[in-house]
Amino acid sequence: MTVVDENEDALSRLGDGWPGTFIVGHGMDADLLRDSGIEDADAVVVATDGDNTNIIIGQVAQKRFDVRCVVVRVLDPARAKFYSGRGLDVVCPTSVSIDRLMEAARTCALAPVAAESE
Repeated sequence: MTVVDENEDALSRLGDGWPGTFIVGHGMDADLLRDSGIEDADAVVVATDGDNTNIIIGQVAQKRFDVRCVVVRVLDPARAKFYSGRGLDVVCPTSVSIDRLMEAARTCALAPVAAESE
């Protein structure tokens, strides 16, 4: 397992027991992706803080390097829906959060309220 990040400090967020490789650089650099082993990868997860960057890197992994399993984080629900219909496996934390919040609100609304006479 290899992580590519522009910020070397990101390695500390992986924890002391990180069993994989960490490469400092940008995921849109095709040579860096090659050096990271993308040509032999079973899967690629793209989760930068930019939707456009994630989509481009995901498409490069899928189309240029023929990675079969490409999972891309996309924050914009409309964009997530669009690209999930075009072969990318998209995870949209915004949609997941909205769904969970709505579920929690419905659950609260349906919870029995103690009788006022008690």
